[in-house]
Amino acid sequence: MADPVHPHIVVGGGISGLSAAHYATHAGVDTLLLERSERLGGCIQTHAFPQLDQFWVEAGSHSCFNSYGNLLEIMERLQLLGRIRAKTKQSYALWRGGERKSVFSALHLPELIVSLPRLFAQSKADSSVVEYYGRGLGQRNYRDLLGPAFRSVICQPADEFPADALFRKKPRRKDVLRSFTMPNGLAEIPNAIGAGPGIRLESGCSATSIARDGDEFVIRLADGSERRCQHLTLAVPPDVAAQLLGEAAPEATAVIRRIGVTEIDSLLLVFRKADLRVPEIAGLISVDGPFLSAVSRDFLPDPRYRGFAFHYPGGQLTDGQRIGAACAALDVSPDQAIAITHANNRLPSLRKGHRSLIGQLDRVLAGGKLAITGNWFLGVSIEDCVTRSRSEHERMFARL
Repeated sequence: MADPVHPHIVVGGGISGLSAAHYATHAGVDTLLLERSERLGGCIQTHAFPQLDQFWVEAGSHSCFNSYGNLLEIMERLQLLGRIRAKTKQSYALWRGGERKSVFSALHLPELIVSLPRLFAQSKADSSVVEYYGRGLGQRNYRDLLGPAFRSVICQPADEFPADALFRKKPRRKDVLRSFTMPNGLAEIPNAIGAGPGIRLESGCSATSIARDGDEFVIRLADGSERRCQHLTLAVPPDVAAQLLGEAAPEATAVIRRIGVTEIDSLLLVFRKADLRVPEIAGLISVDGPFLSAVSRDFLPDPRYRGFAFHYPGGQLTDGQRIGAACAALDVSPDQAIAITHANNRLPSLRKGHRSLIGQLDRVLAGGKLAITGNWFLGVSIEDCVTRSRSEHERMFARL
């Protein structure tokens, strides 16, 4: 019997692929979602510790906001808004010279006052982060505070990152908490989307290549089987997209290969609350330490435990070195950690001129039955991913 031809297949079960599948099924398009992992969510990665009564720490994305309009609409349809939890307001601290310091200790106020008018007199378009914020807020402020802070946000060197992809202004919903999480972590959101009506999921299903057969796409899998479809959405990192597409979409592949990817090694640690002297914090912005950033679980306090996620450049330190550096920043010894685990994340490494590059890709995709989405189009936030998936859905299947 010949393999069935699916109306629509989505490759990739991160928030981009899940939202693409959600939009399609909501519009009545039968959709099959292929995900190589047994876990949904991609960079939304909540790790629960069974030995600690499911106490959890975020290994990837750490927060959602009331400016995430497209995500909130999906959550509303799935009746998730009633489950959101407010994040307790905490302050970030700097990690500099082997000490925790106040963020304001690195602020050069006179320089800020002199430079600030330039911020409103220039455009983010076609500017890098260091160009835009260095001119607009002062070079010393950028060096000592803003550069490290932006590096913490995107978990990679920020200087050449496109300024217009770092923060995008979005309208806020006043009926939703400004910053929120979920009772069992943000992974509740992708899991609920994946279990939503109409989405058919095949997990543990690794695509190896894509070919064209007339008007159909043929997705070849690692187990030797194939899946065929009329419409295809790729929701994978750029290097994976380029490898899969190959000669099936050579013009798109040529553009995608110009977009880089950076590897992140994440370390999750849990301590008994009584064992930590460090005050409750939102996290640490690393100025000169070996880690890129650290985010605390203190935003949703637990009476017994405190958890932290430390993010490091990929492949540069051993597990022991990462644990030692994290514990030094928390004034605690490694043997006081009651739970430790490691995770890996892959993030796009965007550069100045990225908007022009995506414009080229969109012109190649225009009018076709191939859609490409991910965290490497508008920016790396959850809402950026969902927004791209929605726009690709509207292009391919008409307006919602």
